[in-house]
Amino acid sequence: MRQQQVQWLIPLFAALSLMAARSAGAAGLTGVDTSGYPEVRVTVVAPPGSGEPKLTENGAPVAGLHAVNLGSAKSIVLAVDRSQSMKGHKLANATRAARVFVGAKNSADEIEVVAFGEQSTALTQFSTSAANADAVLTGLAADTRTGTALWDAVVQSAKALQAQGAPGRVIVVVTDGTDVSSSATFTQAIAAAHRARAAVYAIGIAGPGFSPAPLRELAAATGGSYLQTSSSSNLDALYRSIARTLDRTWQLRYVTAARPGDSLRLATTVGRVTSSRVVELPTSGTPVVSGPNVLPTSVWQSKLAPFVISLLVGLLALLACWFVLAARGGSWLATRLAPHLGPAVKRPARHRVRTDRRALLRGLFSATERAFANLRFFQALQQLLTRADLPLLASELLYICVGVAFAVAFLAAVVGVPFLLVLVVAVLAAFAPIFWVNTKARARMKAFDNQLPDVLITIAASLKAGHSFRQAVQAVVDEGAEPSGKEFRRVLTETRLGRPMDDALAEMGERIGSKNLTFVLTSVTIQRQIGGSLAGLFDMVAETVRQRQQFARKIRSLTAMGRMSAYVLGGLPVFLAILIELMSPEYMAPLWNTATGHLIVGTSVVMLGIGAALLKKIVSFRG
Repeated sequence: MRQQQVQWLIPLFAALSLMAARSAGAAGLTGVDTSGYPEVRVTVVAPPGSGEPKLTENGAPVAGLHAVNLGSAKSIVLAVDRSQSMKGHKLANATRAARVFVGAKNSADEIEVVAFGEQSTALTQFSTSAANADAVLTGLAADTRTGTALWDAVVQSAKALQAQGAPGRVIVVVTDGTDVSSSATFTQAIAAAHRARAAVYAIGIAGPGFSPAPLRELAAATGGSYLQTSSSSNLDALYRSIARTLDRTWQLRYVTAARPGDSLRLATTVGRVTSSRVVELPTSGTPVVSGPNVLPTSVWQSKLAPFVISLLVGLLALLACWFVLAARGGSWLATRLAPHLGPAVKRPARHRVRTDRRALLRGLFSATERAFANLRFFQALQQLLTRADLPLLASELLYICVGVAFAVAFLAAVVGVPFLLVLVVAVLAAFAPIFWVNTKARARMKAFDNQLPDVLITIAASLKAGHSFRQAVQAVVDEGAEPSGKEFRRVLTETRLGRPMDDALAEMGERIGSKNLTFVLTSVTIQRQIGGSLAGLFDMVAETVRQRQQFARKIRSLTAMGRMSAYVLGGLPVFLAILIELMSPEYMAPLWNTATGHLIVGTSVVMLGIGAALLKKIVSFRG
């Protein structure tokens, strides 16, 4: 009797186990994509309550495994069939189920809606807000023209996902027919999904003439799943099933060391479920390297690419050797002159190492100066350093700019800033030292302009007392403050070395860059050549310069309100954007994470730049 009871319970337990397995959904390795070799992408569905899956290749754990759970932040494209065969209750049930799916999504998920009939059309852009998707789904109507562009919709969805930064990418397709009007093929649809690293979850509404084979193959090839129903009223349950499956789906990516054509035995272990699959790596095609592509793919696929890259590497190596040899030239010259300079003084080893390093740097800077001495930008950089009175060479400032750019770019990359933004930050950081030097030069020129009337009065007083022009300049050196005293001291030094006074003063005008000083020097040069009273000329020029400065200050005071308005109008949007980002990052997320947001931000920056330029033109006065 007991044996009969046991035999009766066995089928019952088997039925219960089968029901539990179906309710839990299929678990294990569901898809492998090797089209991006050397990167391998594996899709795993985990049992409920399990953790991150483990992956082995040919029995050994893989290195550099990158796992993403699709239940977290992801980008989703809802592709809804609106062909004429969906007209009526089918389309109404499909849009209602899609709206429920959108309303139940995670707050960090981005949704885009694509509708396809005779053609495929994107109805929204990616957004974390469900309002846009819900609005277009509510008003979605059947197409008036015949046709079903199913593969075009998949390709369009994959291209949209390829531009997104979310780690998880999903395409959910619902249709009741087969493709009849796409320009893209079934193979191109699978390839586009592979390039976007997107999983396709297809829902088929069975009916006359419906063939599920292409959708089932598309889902299997991309690591998704295929669901089918005979009634559109069951779409709510299928969408909920997809949502539950996504919460338990993991996408694993790693770079394999195997060669093309090798067979890989991939095994995943998640919880107590272990599954495996044997795949062969592609034997042809250009390897696809994951990461940001600054240049188009066609550039890297060109036959000349290896030659060009090798040539560039060789040129950089020769340039480095040339710099090293040029840097060692200074120490070689010191070694040749040492026997003629008397006995050498013994110094500590630490001091000798420090001296050698300085000699190496000096040689490197000298070699750079010789290499770029004829460039106009390099000459302007050296003039800017001289105008700012900084004891630096243009080559030293150039290396400082490069070092700052690399340091800031490295920190931005470590923090996780997007690649293009890293480039922008690096360029801005490279110009930051030049901007600081320019600011210092402008401040020194302004200080010289403020001292110029007093300098001219001092020279005029010395000339009236019977002193020569050289003695008058010496009085400015003795009594003047910096920077005027230092600049006129340099003029006297050059004249003592045999340089004409007019040439020394002209170079001082170029070195300072002051328009008032240029005006004064031109007047003095003409007066010295044609003769006349220099003392009276200096008095008149001093008064003229003083009036020009007073007029400039008056103009600046009258335009103060306009300049402050420009500062407020230009800084207020930036300040509010930073403040709202700190207070509510989710509110600002569509601006930073969607294509529409990027367009809005770019347009805003351009408009702010144009407005700032117009305001600057209004408040600026040149006379």
